[in-house]
Amino acid sequence: PAPPAGWAILEFSSRARASRLGGSGDYLRGQAMKAALDSGAGEPVSEMAIVDTFTRLIFAAQDGFDSSEELIIQALRVVDTQVALDDYSGMGDYLRALGVAEMIELVSRVQANLADTMLAASTAPANSSPGRRASR
Repeated sequence: PAPPAGWAILEFSSRARASRLGGSGDYLRGQAMKAALDSGAGEPVSEMAIVDTFTRLIFAAQDGFDSSEELIIQALRVVDTQVALDDYSGMGDYLRALGVAEMIELVSRVQANLADTMLAASTAPANSSPGRRASR
């Protein structure tokens, strides 16, 4: 029989933890979330931070998202137009219905979007204003 809906993210999450973190546990998950968006250092968002955020959406978290999780959710809205206007519950329903391969691909797209966003932010001049032109 097919596994229940929502198990795709848990299966991916387990694989990612085992292969990328060399173990499991709350400490490692907390470290991944803490480092999710260290924009000052320009570090990329980890797959685990994205998976953990998706897991919270799947299990119907409605609030309490930190700024890193909110950025991940915003990137999800950008890369997948099917959830662009959804509330958290709708996003969780959508994620729950994805298969493992689709989930892995979506995590990669969200991670790439966030990396591109961080790169653009780090290369923009600090005193630039898009509406103003430099005078000669």
